Amino acid sequence: MATTTDAARTIAALEARLAALEGACAARKTMARYMALCDVPSGALDGESLASLFTADAVWEGIGPQYTSKFGRIEGRDAIVAMLARYLPPAPHFATNVHFLTSESIEMVTPARASGRWIMLQASGYVDERAELIGARLEVDFVPAPDASTWLIAHFRTERLFDAPWRVSPRPAA
Repeated sequence: MATTTDAARTIAALEARLAALEGACAARKTMARYMALCDVPSGALDGESLASLFTADAVWEGIGPQYTSKFGRIEGRDAIVAMLARYLPPAPHFATNVHFLTSESIEMVTPARASGRWIMLQASGYVDERAELIGARLEVDFVPAPDASTWLIAHFRTERLFDAPWRVSPRPAA
């Protein structure tokens, strides 16, 4: 026969599992918003901004042979958003840019932190009419927002795995 103590332990275990699932879901949503806001044209909704996805003291860094020298380590929400803005409209960089995430693994979900890994495929067309496909590994740490309604990026790491030029076919005339 189950005791009150057993029932309380079961409820506590279920609450912890639910919190972990909700944390993983919130982290996944934050990554999806980040990628949509980095797409060109943007998948942003009115009032959304990249700044709302990062903690005030967030770190964004390029790692590995190609991205350490290209991006380095950027600290603080404002510095991160300023760096990302160099690649987004109205800056003349991408004509089109689409991000795809795969091989997701969200782990270490506690009430205070979650860590996730993805493989990102980025299809980019540039304003100078070049185009390339980029593969990168992302490792991202999240923490709950102060109001606990969303989770924020605390540490974003990206490592380029490969890049390949590709040809963008012109659109047929209407």
